[in-house]
Parts: sequence; C-alpha cells; structure tokens
Amino acid sequence: MGKSGLFDLEKHFAFYGAYHSNPSCAVLNFGFLFTIIHAVFYMCLDKKAGSLAALLCIACWVGASQLAHTLGFSLAWKVVLAAQLFCGTGQFLGHGIFEVLQIVFEYEPYPGFRTSVQAKIAAEIKEWQEKKQKKIS
Repeated sequence: MGKSGLFDLEKHFAFYGAYHSNPSCAVLNFGFLFTIIHAVFYMCLDKKAGSLAALLCIACWVGASQLAHTLGFSLAWKVVLAAQLFCGTGQFLGHGIFEVLQIVFEYEPYPGFRTSVQAKIAAEIKEWQEKKQKKIS
C-alpha cells in the first residue's frame, strides 16, 4: 500500500518523469552549440567583458528556445527576424558604448591595449592606401 501526500513515492516519480519529458525544456541543438562557441570566444578575448557577453549569449539562446517552443516555427521565425533587426541596432550601439568605456573611462582589457590597437589601425590604413595607390599606378 502506497503512502499519500508528501511521502507518495509513485507521485514523485510520475512528476519527475513528466517534468523531464516536457518539451518546453531547453533543447540542445546547433543553436546551443554555436552559442557555446560564441560564449567561449568572447571569454577568450577578454575575461571581464567577455564573461558578460557570454552570459548574454546564453540568455538569448534560452529565450529564443522558449520563444520557438511557445510560438511555434511559423510565427517564431518572424519574431526572430524582427529581433535580429532590433539586436543588430543594439550591437551597433554596444560597439559605441565600448568605445565610450575606452575613451571616457579609459577601460582597457590590459594596459596598453588602446595604444596597440590604434597603432594597428594606422598600419592597416597605411597598407590599404598603399594598395590603392598601386592599383591607380
């Protein structure tokens, strides 16, 4: 004879089995794989800012997975397209915010980062100008 209430073992097993077969749980798919790759990439670039970017990537994957499950594919892709346009704008703004962090607050992932990047930018510009000049000549 089984116990009832809190001590009903069959009830707990049934709940566990139903919960873990629930399709609303996140599905590990190619989206998840690419999310992890991006998250690790950002963390390798810079531990502090990259960790934040990694958390945002994972949060976006979780949200997108839940959205796809809730809305279904036929509507979810339209919402995702709108989100991509919105997020593309956000990315543009994010790059601006990173520049503000560098210029106003003098944030650098490591000492000398900004000077090194500026020197590389100048070298790239010089190389492009030389290639352009060779094409004209």
